[in-house]
Amino acid sequence: MNDITTRADLLHLMRQFYNKLLSDDRIRYIFTDIAQIDLEAHLPHLTDFWEQTLLREGSYRKNVMQIHLDLNEKEPLRPEHFQIWLEYFNKTVDEHFEGSNSELIKTRALSIATIMQLKISQKNHN
Repeated sequence: MNDITTRADLLHLMRQFYNKLLSDDRIRYIFTDIAQIDLEAHLPHLTDFWEQTLLREGSYRKNVMQIHLDLNEKEPLRPEHFQIWLEYFNKTVDEHFEGSNSELIKTRALSIATIMQLKISQKNHN
C-alpha cells in the first residue's frame, strides 16, 4: 500500500470514509438529517480541509470549529459520535494507505476531535 501523498489520495480516502460513516445508523442522521450534507458537493470541501491539514497545500479557509459548534447547537455532538467518527476514520486510513502521512492524518484527526469535544464542552457549560 502507498502513503497519502496527493489530493487524489485524500479524495479517495474521504469518499471511502464517508461511505462507511453514512452507513452507520448511530451517526448517519447527524450528516443527513441535521447537517443535511450532499456528500458529492461536500467531498471537495472535506478534501480541501485535509489537504491543508496534512499536505499543507490548498486554500481551505473555513472555520471548521465554528461549523461544528453551530451543528452542536442543532444536535448535541456526544463523545460517542466522535468515537464512532474516529474508529471509521482510522479503519479507512488503515485499509487504504500506510506510511508516515497515514499515521500523521490519524494523529491529526484525534487531535481535532479532542479539541472539538473540549470546545463543545466549554460552550455547553457557559
